[in-house]
Amino acid sequence: MEKFHPNLFGRRKGKKLRSHHSALIGELLPQLQIDIPSLAEPSKLFNSKPADLWIEIGFGGGEHLADDAKRHRDIGFIGCEPFINGVAKLLASIEEDELANIRVHAGDALEILKALPDASLGRVTILYPDPWPKTHQKKRRFISDISIAEIARTLRKGCELHFATDIDDYSAWALARVLRSDLFDWVAKTSDDWTKPWPQWPGTRYEAKALIAGRHPVYLTFVKR
Repeated sequence: MEKFHPNLFGRRKGKKLRSHHSALIGELLPQLQIDIPSLAEPSKLFNSKPADLWIEIGFGGGEHLADDAKRHRDIGFIGCEPFINGVAKLLASIEEDELANIRVHAGDALEILKALPDASLGRVTILYPDPWPKTHQKKRRFISDISIAEIARTLRKGCELHFATDIDDYSAWALARVLRSDLFDWVAKTSDDWTKPWPQWPGTRYEAKALIAGRHPVYLTFVKR
């Protein structure tokens, strides 16, 4: 199994937060932040028992996660994102749309995966993770033999892992590690299926920037065996 670098992300904060976003970090985030030991019984994270539990790893500005949670209010969502400015944007969406079905981990998603019980998740989503493009950086990529094993352990049989990237090298990297785990099947109904986003796709800020720059995103779907 390949070595796994513990420091998977770069900077934790960007430009100074606006006053309201700063207030949300101070007041709303503590109410939604996950206490790792509580994940032994993840349904208790929410006020009412959710029909299922989905996780989004590296939610960026939270556009996709908030849209998902708004359309599926019966599902419980865990969002993981170390970049505090992105967390603040998600909190603003939670407040605006009164989303009671999201809990947040402002740190390493692997901490959450390792604490979750076996077969406790109905879907895992990883959108545009940091590509760490230089050769000596690639060990810091989130997709690794270790993370794939944890995702497979926590996903129920027949449930899906969604992965999107605009970096060709990362799509090949992810495919190689997911398929060599022998724990997932890659689902591509047509020859160009992997170039199309999933149904009801809201898009993300990062995706928009990639398209403007001329990069073409890839959307991969894997099903747990």
